[in-house]
Amino acid sequence: MSLEEDIRAAADTIRSCEEVTIISHIDADGISSEAILAQALSREGIHVSTTFVRQLDPLTLDQIPNNSSLKIFSDLGSGQQQMLIEKGLDPSKTIIIDHHVSQPAEGGDPFIEVNCLNHGHEKMSAAGVSYLLARELDPIYRDLAKLAIIGNIGDMMDREHLCLIGPAREILHDGIHHGTVELWERDLNIYGISTRPLPQSLAYSDDMEIPGVSRDPDGAGKFLERIGIKPLQPNRWPVWEELSFDQKQQVCSAVIEQMMAHGKDTSRLFADHYIFPDEDRHQASLRNASEFATMLNSCGRWQRPELGGSICRGDRVVAYREAEHMLRNHRSKIREVMLYITETGVTELSHMLYLHVGGRFPDTIVGIGAGMALSRLNPEKPILIMCEDSLDPSMTKISMRTRPEVVSKGVDLQQALTLACEGREGCSGGGHRIAAGAFIPRELERAFIEDVNRILAQQYA
Repeated sequence: MSLEEDIRAAADTIRSCEEVTIISHIDADGISSEAILAQALSREGIHVSTTFVRQLDPLTLDQIPNNSSLKIFSDLGSGQQQMLIEKGLDPSKTIIIDHHVSQPAEGGDPFIEVNCLNHGHEKMSAAGVSYLLARELDPIYRDLAKLAIIGNIGDMMDREHLCLIGPAREILHDGIHHGTVELWERDLNIYGISTRPLPQSLAYSDDMEIPGVSRDPDGAGKFLERIGIKPLQPNRWPVWEELSFDQKQQVCSAVIEQMMAHGKDTSRLFADHYIFPDEDRHQASLRNASEFATMLNSCGRWQRPELGGSICRGDRVVAYREAEHMLRNHRSKIREVMLYITETGVTELSHMLYLHVGGRFPDTIVGIGAGMALSRLNPEKPILIMCEDSLDPSMTKISMRTRPEVVSKGVDLQQALTLACEGREGCSGGGHRIAAGAFIPRELERAFIEDVNRILAQQYA
C-alpha cells in the first residue's frame, strides 16, 4: 500500500467510530500531532480523550484506558508493536501514526499503521502525518497545517537540508495558502529571530563559525556596531525580525565577508524560516515555528504537555502565561546542562564523545543540552550522554546527538543504539539518524558504550 492508501484506511476506520483515545509523545512533535488529531476528530463529532506518555513501556501502557474506544498512537508505537499486542490491544481498533522505524509484531493481524518512513519519506514528522490524515477527513482542515509545520521543525526535519522537503513542503504550501504561515526563504540561519537580541542569535548559531562573533555576544555586538547596526535603546538590541530588508542584507554581507576572510565554511549560512503572521508580536515566542516548538518542548519536558496542547488550540491567556514561565525555566536548565557538559568535559573515544551526568538534571532535557554543547566540543563526533532514569533508578537513559555533516558520512544514531540494544535484556532504543535515545540497565553502561563506539566505527567505514 502507498502512504495515501494507508491514510485513507485510517480515515475510514476513524469515520466509523464514536470515541477515540489518543496516546501521544510529550515533545513538540507529539504535542502538535495530538492537537491536530484531537481538533480534527472533534470537528467530526467524535469524542476524544488524550494520554501523553514519555515513552511506551509496560508501565505507561497501564495508563491507557481499557475501554472500547479506538486507540490512536501518535509519534510512537511503530517500534513497539509487539508490546502493544502483548498488552492485548486489538490491531483492528488501533491506529499508529508515526515516523520512526517500524517493527511489526510477530504473527497475527497487522496494526493500522500510517508511517511516512515506511514509504521513503524520512523528512516528515508525526505531526505531518497527522495533518495528512486530518486533511483526508476533510480538506477544509488546512488551518491545521501550521501545527504540522511546528511539529516538523520541532523534530528537526529541516536540519539536514535547511528547509522542509517532500510532503512536509506540500504541507507548508497549505499553510501559506491558508494565510497562517509565511515563508522566509534562504534567510540567515539563526535561532530566536523573534525573541533573541541579535548579538545573541549570531553568537550562538550552531551552524556558523564567525570569527570574533561565535560564542561571544559582546564580540557580536561590536561586530554589528561596526557595520552600523546599533541598539534601539541602551541594552536593547533589535531581534532579527525587526530589521529592515536593507539591514538584513548588510548583516548577511558582513557575515559572509568575515567568514570567507578566515576560510570558514559558508554552506550552512542560509536556511528557511517559517513565520506565523496571525500571532501577536507581544507573544513573540509563538511568532515562528522554531520558537513555538521550543515552547511546546518546554511544556512536555517539564511534565505539562497538556499545557502545550492548549496553546496549540489557541489559548493565549492562561495557558500562554504558564507556558512562558516554563519556557524561561526550560532555557535556564538547558543552559545549565550545556555548561555542565562543556565545563566538566567529555571522554573522547575513537568515534564518539560521552559523559555521565548522573541524576543532576531531569532526564527529559539532557539530550537537548547535549545537542547545544556539541558545537563547543568536537562536532566531528557524535555525543552520548547518560543520566539516571527518573522513573527507575536502576535504569540509565541514553541520549545521542550529532550534526548533519556527520550523518552525511553514513552515521545513523538510531541504528547504532538499536543494534547495541539487540540481545541485551531490558534494553530498548530508537529515534532518528541525527538524534536518538535508549534505556539500559545501569550495569550494562560500560559494555554498551563500547558497542556503540564499535558500531559507529563500522558506519564511518
